[in-house]
Order: sequence, then structure tokens, then C-alpha cells
Amino acid sequence: MKPATLRIATYNLQKCVGLDLRRRPDRSLEVIEALGAQIVVLQEADKRLPPRPAALPAFMVEDAGWRVVPVGGPGGSLGWHGNAMLLRPGIGVEATDGIELPGFEPRGAIRADLDTPLGPLRVIGLHLGLRRRDRLRQIAAIERALHHLPPRPTVLAGDFNAWGRAAALDATAHSVRFIHGPASYPAPRPVAALDRFALSPQLHATRVGSTRAQPARVASDHLPVWADLELSA
Repeated sequence: MKPATLRIATYNLQKCVGLDLRRRPDRSLEVIEALGAQIVVLQEADKRLPPRPAALPAFMVEDAGWRVVPVGGPGGSLGWHGNAMLLRPGIGVEATDGIELPGFEPRGAIRADLDTPLGPLRVIGLHLGLRRRDRLRQIAAIERALHHLPPRPTVLAGDFNAWGRAAALDATAHSVRFIHGPASYPAPRPVAALDRFALSPQLHATRVGSTRAQPARVASDHLPVWADLELSA
């Protein structure tokens, strides 16, 4: 019997403002639809200023057949600290929470415990800070939060803002390991793998890729990145 697989994607929307400086949530949703993913983790899904209304309106997402994981704040936010998560039908939500992250800029991560074709799965959506020392503190804060939860297969997905191999992040994240992925930034000519996944030992990625076809190269300054996951033997 063929093992169950699950495709997860991460995408920094840049508030749905493309490189042509046009705010086009319909174009961002077109990119998301083309990913073929069952779980999509988003960054910069809300506008910057309070009350941070959604840059990608929930009604558009739901009309396209997605379920928005309920982590949004007041004022119509799609997510929390700009992080949001979308699910295709067949993925159940068991629990959600936010994780406050330390650092110079206000940052947070979102957690969703899900029921998936792989079984129980925990997904952490994040957007780490611009400063290296803040990123290390933020990963450490996520590790502490995970330590207080019942164990389950876990994925960290998001914009890690780490240029290069991210070896320091890997050393700090004791419960997960980073997987090699494609460069995703800047979208027209990507040179840096800012958008990544880290997996707990119960999971492995059979394929990892990015979507470079239009309109992805203009819809944001980041390309979306996806991974096909299976349970480890």
C-alpha cells in the first residue's frame, strides 16, 4: 500500500502587494490555489497597522474552498502577528494557540494541532525577526512551548529570515531538523532560502519545491515553497 502523503506550503504574501506595487488579493489567492497543498501557512497575511485587517480577506479564501484556522485577532485579521493558516477539506482542527516571541520587533507564532491523512500533526507557522540574535531567541521560545505540549509529529513552516544554511537555527531547534529547500527570495531571481520547513523525526519530506510560474514571480517578493511529507519508517 502506498504511504499517505501530505503537501504543506509556506508563503509570505507581503500583504498581497506585488512587485508592481498593486494590492491584489485575488492574485495572491491564485498563487495559493496553484500550490496543490492541503495546508498553507501564510506570513504577512494582515495589514501592518492596528486593528490589522486581513490583507487577504477571509471570505475570498472560504469561497475558494479553504478553511481558515481560527487564530485571528480582532478587526478582521486573518491570523495573528500576520501569521495565518489555511486548510483544505479533510483536515481537522483539534487545538490552536499563539506563541509570543521575544525580540526587538513584535513577533509571534501560531500553533495548530491537526487531524490529517498522516494522522495527528502539529504545525507551527512563524515569521522570525531580522536580527540573528532575535531569531535564535525566537526558536528557543518555540522549543520551550513545544516542551510543555504532548508530543506529536511537528512541522515548523514559515519565513525564517535566515540567509545561508541556517546552521545556528538548526543547532537551537533541538526537536526538529531543517530540510534543504529551494531559494525563494527575491521572487524574480531567488538567491536566499528564507522560506523553510523544519520537521520532527517522525516525518520526512519526499519532495520540496517552489512555484516560479506567473503570477508568483510578481505577486510577492517571496516565492511560495512546498513540501510533500510522509511519516518516517
